Amino acid sequence: MVLQRDRPIHIWGWSDPGDAVSVSLNGATGSDTSDKYGRWSVYLPPLPAGGPYEVRVSGSNTITLEDVLVGDVWFASGQSNMEMPLKGFTGSAVINNSDAEINSATNPKMRLLLIPKKTSNYPLADAHASWTVCTPETAAGFSAAAFFFGRDIQSKENVPIGLIDSTWGGTPVEAWMSLDGISRDASLMPIFAAWAKMADEQPEVPMMIAAEKREDEAAKKAGQPPPHHDWHPAPESWAPAALYNGMIAPFVDFPIKGAIWYQGESNASPDRAGLYEKAFSGMIADWRAHWHVGDFPFLYVQIANFGTNASENWSVVREAQRRTLAVANTAMAVTIDIGDSTNVHPADKQDVGARLALGARAIAYGEKVEYSGPLFRQATVEGSGMRVWFDHAEGLQARGGELVGFEIAGVDKKFMPATAKIEGRSIVVESHDVPRPQVVRYGWRNTTTVINLYNDAGLPASPFTSAE
Repeated sequence: MVLQRDRPIHIWGWSDPGDAVSVSLNGATGSDTSDKYGRWSVYLPPLPAGGPYEVRVSGSNTITLEDVLVGDVWFASGQSNMEMPLKGFTGSAVINNSDAEINSATNPKMRLLLIPKKTSNYPLADAHASWTVCTPETAAGFSAAAFFFGRDIQSKENVPIGLIDSTWGGTPVEAWMSLDGISRDASLMPIFAAWAKMADEQPEVPMMIAAEKREDEAAKKAGQPPPHHDWHPAPESWAPAALYNGMIAPFVDFPIKGAIWYQGESNASPDRAGLYEKAFSGMIADWRAHWHVGDFPFLYVQIANFGTNASENWSVVREAQRRTLAVANTAMAVTIDIGDSTNVHPADKQDVGARLALGARAIAYGEKVEYSGPLFRQATVEGSGMRVWFDHAEGLQARGGELVGFEIAGVDKKFMPATAKIEGRSIVVESHDVPRPQVVRYGWRNTTTVINLYNDAGLPASPFTSAE
């Protein structure tokens, strides 16, 4: 395993009530007496990166943990695009160069902890999982985005890296928040209304699954390919706080360097998208409050482009993610340029991990490295056009020709395609169809290939709207 460096080391567990427990690591020793429920907890002094060490826990019996490294621990979570393993998902969801990446995955300074899917009505104290050394066998079933992120960080920082993969595909952000985190903001109460509506529909799900199974069996018997079935969620994984309780709560006593997150697709429906900014920023605050290690770095992926149902609001979710950058110690990896309009699981997770790692190098490790593409700052009316200002705008450039993807609108909010011209760190946007523009937006589609604004670090601009 890996323990977090430069923080007090927390070792805890369970024993017989009243048991005297001692813990030793690298010459340091701490002790505690278990309470009436058998719980005990010991803190040891911080250590710099290093190892391997041995952790010895002694009470009525003795447990020895060997090959323990001290370095940086990163907690990876979210839905299927973070869950997607190096070996891909069964079917068409594959990772670029998957076989080669798996075959070269041996890294004894990386340790992996894959958390089994688990829901609960209350916060759990433990999880049934074991740390492993990073090898082709263990990495194959581990989050590809997290693996590529960890590999980059381990190489750049040259310290042991521990990765915890706590993910579940097709899940909404509210399932990953604690109940007290949700209830802390009254404006999030529609979360419970949405869950109540979904719960009322759940009795039909077993019947749907049984009907689909009968259809599959009939097709197989007839020698035909299996029929297509619409996706439907695992009902228990959508309950507010269900995944926090089962897959986050067991780890909040374990010090970490930071978190990486890839989620949002399941919050793109009309009844959820408008709440995403509050819910997502609330989840970050919720995790930080429960971990008790301060405002740890929180790095996340903005959802990519995908030809989804026209009723879904992926642009609204992307905008919510962009605005969440107002939260301290956050960075966002833009992926609008590396998505797949025909597959919700894009194959390029290497660039996802690399862009997350740039955020970590800047936010968590203090490197002077450009880690973000151009980010909208403000827009001002200028004659018959608008001037748009950006942060992270060194070397603004249009790839592949003229700048595209911009639209402007007047007070009627009817957006029209606009011409755009780069002037230093700003862009002038105009349209003959909108003589008095008030609002500008960029890349505002569920799926779009008409985006080509980058900075000189080769990082793409985030889609945005200047509307409040």
